Amino acid sequence: MAALSWIAELLQFDRDGDDFCIREPRRGATERLFGGLIAAQSLGVAGATIDGGQLPQSLHAYFVRGGRYDADVEFHVDRTRDGRAFATRHVTASQDGKVILEMLASFHQPEPGLDWSPDAMPALEFDAAAPKHDVMDFGDKFDLRTMPSDTSEFALPPFWIRSQVEIEDDPLIRACTLTFMSDLGPVPSALPPTVPLRSDLGFAASLDHSIWFHRPFLPRGWHRYELQSANHNDSRGLARGSLYDAAGTLIASVSQEALWRIPV
Repeated sequence: MAALSWIAELLQFDRDGDDFCIREPRRGATERLFGGLIAAQSLGVAGATIDGGQLPQSLHAYFVRGGRYDADVEFHVDRTRDGRAFATRHVTASQDGKVILEMLASFHQPEPGLDWSPDAMPALEFDAAAPKHDVMDFGDKFDLRTMPSDTSEFALPPFWIRSQVEIEDDPLIRACTLTFMSDLGPVPSALPPTVPLRSDLGFAASLDHSIWFHRPFLPRGWHRYELQSANHNDSRGLARGSLYDAAGTLIASVSQEALWRIPV
C-alpha cells in the first residue's frame, strides 16, 4: 500500500457509529492545538458520515477552548439532515470530556449551473514573493512565498502556498487540507492595518472560522491567499480572505474572528 500523505495520516480515526477518536501527534505538552488541524479533522469525520456523494460546501466552526497535543480528541457527529442535494452535519470535538470545538458543515451534490467569480488583481505577484521557512503550526508541510519584508513567525498575507507533497485524489481529504492551511494567516490579519505585528503585542487566539468551498482544490499547485482586516473592536478582530489558484480563479472564501487582548 502507498504511504499516506501527512494530512491523511492526521485524519486517521477509530470509529464507533458516529463517534470518532483521533490520536493527536504528541508534540510539546505546553503547545496549543492548532485550530486548523482540529477544524480539518472535524470536517473529515463529518464527511465520513456522508453516504450520498455530496462534497464539502461550507463549514462554520467555533473554537470553544484551547486544545492540547498530549490528549486524544473525541468527535461526535449529529446527522442534522440528509437531502438529495444537501447534507448537514454538526460536529462536537472534546478532550477529557470538555468541548474544544463546535462545527456545522454542509455538503452539496455537484450539479450543473453558472460558473462566475470576479477578477482580482494579485496583492502579491508570485515573482515578487520570497521563500519563507520556519513558520509556526505545521508550516513545514508547505512551500511558502511571502512578502520579502515578512520576518515574523507567521506567514503574513498575502502569500503563496502549496503542499510540499502530493495529496490523495480525494475531494474530502483535499478540502480538509484547504481547511488546515486556511488557518495559517487570519489571526495576524485580524489586527487593524495601522498596528504592526510584534511578538510581545498581546494575547491572540482564533474564536471562529468559516470557509466556503467554491471549486476543486489541488494542494500541490501554488495558490495565493489574501486576507484583509474588516473590523476591530471589543478586543476582537475580523479578517476576510480569498484563496486563488495560479490562474486567478477563486477556489475558496474564508472569514475568521480572532481575540486580540492588547494592553492599552
